[in-house]
Amino acid sequence: MKPHATPILTSILDTDAYKLHMQQAVYHRYRNTTVVAEFRCRSEDLLGDYADEIRQQIELMRDLALTEDEYTYLASLPFFQSDYLEWLKSFRFDPSQVQVTNDKGRLKIRITGLWYQTILWEVPLLAVISETIHRNRTPDIGVEQAVSYLREKLTRFRHDYADVDLSQFKLSDFGTRRRYTKDVQHAIVSVLQQEFSPYLIGTSNYDLAHRLNLPPIGTQAHEWFQAFQQISPVLANSQRAALQGWLDEYPDQLGIALTDCITMDAFLRDFGTYFATQYEGLRHDSGDPFEWGEKATAHYQALGIDPLSKTLVFSDNLDLDKALALYKRFHKQIKLVFGIGTRLTCDIPGVNPQNIVIKLIQCNGKPVAKLSDSPGKSICQDKGFVKALHKAFNLPLAKRDN
Repeated sequence: MKPHATPILTSILDTDAYKLHMQQAVYHRYRNTTVVAEFRCRSEDLLGDYADEIRQQIELMRDLALTEDEYTYLASLPFFQSDYLEWLKSFRFDPSQVQVTNDKGRLKIRITGLWYQTILWEVPLLAVISETIHRNRTPDIGVEQAVSYLREKLTRFRHDYADVDLSQFKLSDFGTRRRYTKDVQHAIVSVLQQEFSPYLIGTSNYDLAHRLNLPPIGTQAHEWFQAFQQISPVLANSQRAALQGWLDEYPDQLGIALTDCITMDAFLRDFGTYFATQYEGLRHDSGDPFEWGEKATAHYQALGIDPLSKTLVFSDNLDLDKALALYKRFHKQIKLVFGIGTRLTCDIPGVNPQNIVIKLIQCNGKPVAKLSDSPGKSICQDKGFVKALHKAFNLPLAKRDN
């Protein structure tokens, strides 16, 4: 197959907001921390044939740099400090940090280096992988089909839920990493902005937020909590250390905490009155969302905190119908935001979205793990460390996958 010489990525801001938010925190506090991350295709699709094209796109990424206009935009936001932004102007992707191989038809990718440098690889690299696959497999499908199908869904939505009070319904685009193409994501978000107002409240993509004048949405990812499994001197304290570390960097903003790095139950045991008061809310990313929502609201109530003063962000495999079902269940109990990704930006008849991720597997040369509430999402290569996590967080080993 003939490689494409045109770069898929044209902006360093074409990434999820939480990558820049985490990078600033790591730049300020953990600059000597090293990590290893690896690619996973959860659908077990054979993607190795695209290794050469992906490798070429990685080489092209070394030319990405923050422009003066982008610098001015980031500096206008309340999240970023001047020392980080000055450094970010000099940042360049280093392709030597990424190893891409075709292992008997399977795509293998391993990222190694200092955390504050390598942290930006994940999201744009996944977007490159997704776009490379789709433009090879379904080259005749594009923006027109994506927008047409979106409009069909919006028409159905308005019809099916005409009798539902949607005054508190809030939707954000979370679709960068598994989008069909960059152009499709831009078109989808533009149509939502124009035709689905006032429900669309933002996007997780900083480039789109900048171009379309939308609020950027995002706080931290699993890797923040995973890294603290080795940054924290005591494993059992790692979640609390991660929660406090985030507050140290962002004491009064970006206050949505991700709950499922070591299961929701283990998270809530660490999320006492202090953290529950300081944080604006919680994000769901695995397990039954209805059960999770009930646990979250009950937890706030048990702590004497009015759930209506807090926000739940649902972001796991959502579409509009699933978001509406959750909205109908919880909107009178607690504030809600729905982050929809693949079902917006790669939802086209005839297209098979890729269930692909890049996750941390080591920090400072030692293993880290994700033990989510969906066993298929759990990640760790060291069974001994998985057992140590179960012991530290009092988890039943037989019920978790290792």
